[in-house]
Amino acid sequence: MSVSHTTPSGWRKSSRSTNTDNCVEVGSIGDGAAVRDTKNRATGYFTANREQWSAFVAAFKGGKFDA
Repeated sequence: MSVSHTTPSGWRKSSRSTNTDNCVEVGSIGDGAAVRDTKNRATGYFTANREQWSAFVAAFKGGKFDA
């Protein structure tokens, strides 16, 4: 699966990151998602197709990345 090479749109960040400098933004791109650093948007973004993004979100919600 590949992600469309269009420009991401609808960038948003979590409402839980309001009082922190460590956050990312997620945008829509083709049939997937794009992610970028809120503090340094000029460095670009990475993309994930729908299947990859769904797996990441499920792992995150399941606590796989908890310290």
